[in-house]
Amino acid sequence: MFRKPDPKQQMRQQRRELGRTQRDMTREVQALERQEKQLEAQIQKAAKQGNKQLATTYAKQLVSLRKQKAKMLGVNSKISGVSHQTKVMEANMKMAGAMASTAKVMGTVNAQMNPQQMAATMQAFERESAKMDMSEEMISDTLESVLDDSADEEESESVVSQVLDEIGIEISGKLSEAPAASRSALPSTASKSRSTVTDDDIERQLAALRDL
Repeated sequence: MFRKPDPKQQMRQQRRELGRTQRDMTREVQALERQEKQLEAQIQKAAKQGNKQLATTYAKQLVSLRKQKAKMLGVNSKISGVSHQTKVMEANMKMAGAMASTAKVMGTVNAQMNPQQMAATMQAFERESAKMDMSEEMISDTLESVLDDSADEEESESVVSQVLDEIGIEISGKLSEAPAASRSALPSTASKSRSTVTDDDIERQLAALRDL
């Protein structure tokens, strides 16, 4: 069985053949140019010798040679143009092949992609994301409320401790300023006075705290 020829290989083969033909034509033109110079020299020589008939014969050969050279140059120019067109066609074939491969991949992707399902998935994601944001906000508010209450309670306890400490310092100072004789003469009265001052001060400070 014969295999179907590869278009790329055919294009390369044709380009090689055109290049070989163009090189052959170039060599032929160079050979004609050498013959042209020889005929010009022979015409000059015959003219110097006064041999008009021989000079005319060489001149006819020169005209024919130059016509042949012009034809070959024209053919060589056409071959060069065909070679250029072949390269352009090969580039277009490569581009068409790349586009065909890209279109095939895009078709496969489009076949696997479901726009409606993707839209539903994106909507579900947005909905769940909104729920998560709301839950996070509620948790943050709850934590802030709990922490604020705890901070208020700690601050209240600190104020009470500070007041009690100040009361203790004030009572100690009053007792240290009292005369020694009075304390030794009336021990029970001093003790009772101390107890009365302590209770009154505590009640007064606590009442002040409740009014805050």
